[in-house]
Amino acid sequence: MSWLKRESDSYSSKLMEFASWWNVLSALFLLAFCYDEQKASRKRAESEQMAENEDQHLEFKAEWNDSAKKTVVAFANSGGGSILIGVDDDGTAVGVRDVDGCMLRIMQSISSGIHPDVVRFTSIYPVQRSGRNVVIVEVHPGTHRPYYLSDKGPRPAGVYIRLGAGSIQASEVAILDMIRESTQLSFEDMISVEQSLTFDTVSLVFRQANLPFTDQSKRTLGLVSDAGSYTNLAWLLSEQCPATIKAAVFEGVDKSTFNSREEFTGSLFRQFQDVAAYINRFNSTRSTFDSALQRIDNRDYSLPVLREALLNLVVHRDYSLAGPGLVSIFDDRIEFVNFGGLPTGMTKGDMMLGTSLQRNPKLAAILYRLGWVEAYGTGVPKILHDYQKTTVRPEFQISDNAFKLVLPSHNPAVSPQAIGQDETTQSTSIVDDQQRQLHDPISTQRHIILSLAGRTEGISRNEVQEMTGLAQSSAGKLLREMIREGLLNKRGGGRSTKYYAINAHDKQ
Repeated sequence: MSWLKRESDSYSSKLMEFASWWNVLSALFLLAFCYDEQKASRKRAESEQMAENEDQHLEFKAEWNDSAKKTVVAFANSGGGSILIGVDDDGTAVGVRDVDGCMLRIMQSISSGIHPDVVRFTSIYPVQRSGRNVVIVEVHPGTHRPYYLSDKGPRPAGVYIRLGAGSIQASEVAILDMIRESTQLSFEDMISVEQSLTFDTVSLVFRQANLPFTDQSKRTLGLVSDAGSYTNLAWLLSEQCPATIKAAVFEGVDKSTFNSREEFTGSLFRQFQDVAAYINRFNSTRSTFDSALQRIDNRDYSLPVLREALLNLVVHRDYSLAGPGLVSIFDDRIEFVNFGGLPTGMTKGDMMLGTSLQRNPKLAAILYRLGWVEAYGTGVPKILHDYQKTTVRPEFQISDNAFKLVLPSHNPAVSPQAIGQDETTQSTSIVDDQQRQLHDPISTQRHIILSLAGRTEGISRNEVQEMTGLAQSSAGKLLREMIREGLLNKRGGGRSTKYYAINAHDKQ
């Protein structure tokens, strides 16, 4: 019995000790719980206090107005947010008298005043705040940015984004970035940032081609979207076109000295025509005579080749990249530099074979319809064919974001000189003889003499006078100079005297 009593007393002592420890643990747990609850309560209080201030995702409006509509646009274009209608700027609830009427007015305003449709990203519901009725307009980030005010269009005046606690107008660059991020459309199919467009040049070009340019044809050609907005293709063809071409003439073979430079603006059609006229001003012609005394005119650059090069500059440019197209005219070459390398999926080898992959297919289709482009993929072969008998060939230099075409001059010894305005309108304009003599180391008269003296029968002094228009003394003097310079050889005497060209083999 004593043994049982001792065991019972020991068990009771241990039980009391355990209960004491349990009480301590319970107390510690309760203290920790109270601390966490107080901490959470403080966070909720801080959150509520923060919610009293406008920020990136919260704005207060005492009533619904046009400013609130801009905020909806900004939230949809940014990270979303909520507008509390019936709350002053300082966070004080002033309430909404007619909750249902306010909600209906907000829905109608958003539905008709914002494009694209943002209603499906918007929730409108009433709450109580400080005992007053408040309407919350909750806007989620949209998936078809940019959202804009319908009466302003997708331009800075109509597109807003959120910055801090304010809604600000988006820049054109930001708008274009939103368009690229939210759509798989090509640049020419995207909605134009500028909607106030005029088409004087396009109308004239279509009229000259006996083609209609009506509202319906604008839709068919891709200048107007299904929603009735102008596309970037329309922007490029309009007088408000943002793209430009810069052309310059340099002295010598590098860019150290300018002789002339201009920047061409307006519709791409006008730019093409103006740049073509500018290049033609400096596209000189050299004349020679064949064995039948037929004059042969050789221009620095063939007109069909220049046309192809300039069309490529316009059609294949990546207009989503800022920066002008460049045309640089040197003594020995013309360079055409474009932004945008080859279209995705196309190699230089493909291009050289004459295959075609359009970066701007609708623009190319319009040019084809107008007859400016004969057939797709013929440009490069046509350029190469023009130089098949020359020692220097065209160069095609391609990088990820740029394309350069280098056309060698057919008359590299002649510096490009401006031709008179009347002459530039002729397809075979000729440089004035005096101007050609000043810049050609072998004058026109010498060309004529050497051409005729190269014949088997040679050339007489009388023929020189007749073909060059020189007087007897001047013709004799020129022939003696060419003999001294080793260009001619004199044979015979008296009236039977003939002059023969000395070729490189004879000189050896």
